Amino acid sequence: MRAPEPDDYVACVLRDMQHWLEAAVIGLQLCPFAKAVHVRGQIHHVVSRATDPQQLLQLLEHEMRALAGMDAQLRDTTLLMLPDALPRFLDFNDFLGRAEDLLEALELDGVLQIASFHPQFQFAGTSADDITNATNRAPYPTLHLLREASVDKAVAAFPQADTIFEANMETLQRLGQAGWDALGVRRSVPPPPAAGPSATRRRGRIGR
Repeated sequence: MRAPEPDDYVACVLRDMQHWLEAAVIGLQLCPFAKAVHVRGQIHHVVSRATDPQQLLQLLEHEMRALAGMDAQLRDTTLLMLPDALPRFLDFNDFLGRAEDLLEALELDGVLQIASFHPQFQFAGTSADDITNATNRAPYPTLHLLREASVDKAVAAFPQADTIFEANMETLQRLGQAGWDALGVRRSVPPPPAAGPSATRRRGRIGR
């Protein structure tokens, strides 16, 4: 596969992620709160070609500060997509720890929270091909910055919020691998090297 030119590359990543958001996250109602901010244009999309962890942390700090300092009506949430970085879920999971440490160092813990998605995401106790892993899979490694206040407000308005995780498991099991594949959620640009075996993560709610 020939690599796209830089501008085309970013456009491809954004298109892939837009399709994932609309077909999977919203289309399958994996997150009942996503449609409103998407329709209102309150999701800030960032694609970074950075691969160095320190550069990624600097970018993450910039995006955290920007989101916390902006009116929620203009920017309610941020999707930070890292198509060239952390292809192995083990490395991505390790980086999440550093991201959480940064959140605390900036004294934004309780103001923002970090959700995450990865193409190799795997719950502990599942096989790599278990379809329920798709609830936390996206075409590219992605950090999702959310406002705690917005999450609390959305949860308060959704009486069955505590059942979302279980409902997502059931949705994916009904859909099956063939149904998931039919959604066309995939990476359309060449992957970076060293996309090795994945680590596993304990089952839990998305975004925690």
